[in-house]
Amino acid sequence: SDLELAVLAAVARGAVHLTILGAMGGPRFDHALANAWLLAHPALDGRTAVLLDARSRVRLLSARPDGDAVAAGRVEVILAGIPGDLVSLFPFGTDALGVTTHGLAYPLRDEPLHAGPARGLSNVRTAAEARVSLRSGRLLIVETRDTKGNP
Repeated sequence: SDLELAVLAAVARGAVHLTILGAMGGPRFDHALANAWLLAHPALDGRTAVLLDARSRVRLLSARPDGDAVAAGRVEVILAGIPGDLVSLFPFGTDALGVTTHGLAYPLRDEPLHAGPARGLSNVRTAAEARVSLRSGRLLIVETRDTKGNP
């Protein structure tokens, strides 16, 4: 896709933090999916990439067996936002193991999220800083603004 070519060009120029705007697909759900899957592109290993629009932020948290993250035990991401916003966690490609959350209404404590069931859908942020950590696998993290309470 054009976005993949743009990401590869940015990486070739040394980018280590990518914020990608306009990638949620508009009327094309297939493009939205392709762009979310692009977060797992091997060229982005060791870099941070975020899809961003006016209401949503999407990122991928990876703790793969062949990476340094597993040697350290787990990977973690800090999610800055507004209490009341939604945070959804989707296992990406396979089960996500050892998922732990802080600052969310429905906490997970070193638990699995299995590919298929929607158990990680629509959790509610209870603090300005939430945390998600992972021992093994990958999680697609989708943060959505609460438009009822936060215009």
